[in-house]
Amino acid sequence: MNRALNWTGQALLYGGFAVALGVFSRWPVYHPLAPDMAQVKVSFIHHGARIADCRPYTAEEQAKMAKNMRKAMKCERERSPVHIEVDIDGRNVLSHTALPSGLSRDGASTVYRRIDIPAGEHRIAVRFQDNKAAEGLTAQREETVTLRSAQVLVIDYNPDKGGIVLQ
Repeated sequence: MNRALNWTGQALLYGGFAVALGVFSRWPVYHPLAPDMAQVKVSFIHHGARIADCRPYTAEEQAKMAKNMRKAMKCERERSPVHIEVDIDGRNVLSHTALPSGLSRDGASTVYRRIDIPAGEHRIAVRFQDNKAAEGLTAQREETVTLRSAQVLVIDYNPDKGGIVLQ
C-alpha cells in the first residue's frame, strides 16, 4: 500500500512538472521585435593598426640582449582604438570607440550593438577609423537598404571583403 502511494505521488509530481514545462515553452509568446520593426546589428572584432612602426634595433641595444634573444626589428605591441559611427536617415545612432583588449593593449577591439528601426527603406552611412596616426577615415560606406519586418541587417568590418560589409 505504501509502495503504491509512493509511485502514485511520484507520477503526479513528474506529470505536473511536464505540464508546467509544456505550458511555459509556448506561453507567453516571445516576439524579439515589435511588428513592423527591423534591426541593425553592428558587430565586429578587429585589430586596430599598431601605434608605432617597427624600427631596427641599434647595435647598442642588441649588445645588451642575450644572444638567443637578439632580433633585427623592435615592434611595439600597442594598437590603435577602433572608432565607428553609424547614421540612419541622416541621424547619428551610434558613435563608439572600442579600446584594444589585453594588458598591453595589443588585442582586438570588439563592438556589438543592436539598433531597432522601423521596417522600410533607409539610408545607412557607416564611418570607420582604426588608425589614430592617420588623418581621416580608414573606411566609409553609404548605402540605401530596404528592410522587411523582423529582418536583421548586420554591419561588419572585414578587410578581406573590402572593409565595411552590410549583410
